[in-house]
Amino acid sequence: MKSADRSQRGASAVEFALIAPLFVALLFAIVEFGMILYTKGMLTHAAREGARYGVVYCNPRRTSTEITTEVRKYLNLSGLTDDANVAVTGAGGASGNALTVDVTYTYKFCVLPQNINNYLAGKMADLNLTATTVMYME
Repeated sequence: MKSADRSQRGASAVEFALIAPLFVALLFAIVEFGMILYTKGMLTHAAREGARYGVVYCNPRRTSTEITTEVRKYLNLSGLTDDANVAVTGAGGASGNALTVDVTYTYKFCVLPQNINNYLAGKMADLNLTATTVMYME
């Protein structure tokens, strides 16, 4: 008669082989989600810095080009060197007018393998992140 321990000898190796790929995929997904949150936070901060830069009183008022340059400089310092679309409305307005800074960035998945999109039926396409800040001119 065989003992119970000998018949269970390879069970833990089989269980590990079944669970390990799921665990690794979950770990990669958590890291990717953290990078998406970081990118969204940097876009929000860049839009806020651009709006703050544009609403502070100076004579002459700052132009859309100057505000866009400030936003791009902040994004480059944050590590987001890919092209981001920056739209500024209300630049150069009078005191009390609204200044709006919109930043749009296409996030490309970098931790998860590129071909995982084939397995998920196209649901992991590039992600469009946006941030909008409205401030009033001083």
